[in-house]
Amino acid sequence: MSITAADVNTLRQRTGAGMMDCKKALTEANGDFEKAIDILREKGQKVAANRSGREAKEGCVISKVSADGKKGILIMLNCETDFVSRNQEFIDVSEKIANIALNGNFATLDELKAAPYDGGLTIEKKILEYIGKTGEKMELSVYEHIKGEKVFAYNHPGNRLASMVAFNKADAANLNEIGKEISMQIAAMAPIAIDKSDVTQETLDREMQIAKEQARQEGKPEAMLEKIAVGKVNKFYKESTLLNQDYIKDAKKTVLQFMQDNDKELKVLAFKRAVLG
Repeated sequence: MSITAADVNTLRQRTGAGMMDCKKALTEANGDFEKAIDILREKGQKVAANRSGREAKEGCVISKVSADGKKGILIMLNCETDFVSRNQEFIDVSEKIANIALNGNFATLDELKAAPYDGGLTIEKKILEYIGKTGEKMELSVYEHIKGEKVFAYNHPGNRLASMVAFNKADAANLNEIGKEISMQIAAMAPIAIDKSDVTQETLDREMQIAKEQARQEGKPEAMLEKIAVGKVNKFYKESTLLNQDYIKDAKKTVLQFMQDNDKELKVLAFKRAVLG
């Protein structure tokens, strides 16, 4: 049957695929729109399979907070090149996924991938469809969510880095300033835990082992290795746990001291951070 320009445009509007891809799909499907859509999705699956070994280190990272300020989400949608990641359509897809995550109640990344996107597609199938359009590997690789009495999010310009932090109080003194500053601290200084007690034993054991081996390589006596390692682990705590880090705007204070200067009862309940690359 004859495939008209109007038919091609209609399919393009429904799928976002290129004009030639839409025309080929309609021709193969003998004008059947639903079959043509399936053909385009299959193309995305084939491209995804062919690109599975490629690295997807570019993309878009977005963090959002609910209207009541009690929930935060963070997602990362990856692609292969910054040419695609800077495309407004890619950013729009990322934003929509973030909004779906924020407005839903998904416990895991897989649950979010299975959530409805639009047009009868799940998020996972939408990404597959988009892979067929761009020819690049894409992956929704990160989904984080936190809750608290007050949550703040920070999105660094360029959508390559985002963070969020949850507090135990919504009425703390200067909380808006504190939330902004600490979410930026998390983004800039990449802590791995809130406080010393939140560092896993596995991480602590690894840091002790590394510190001992470094001291051994420096020729320090075996009897001194444990003491030297403890000192290096204390330095690790200061550099890698949020409350013990130097506050980036005043190195004379720790983050904990900055918080307590404003409200002694204020506590960080949780934080998350994600960065491309």
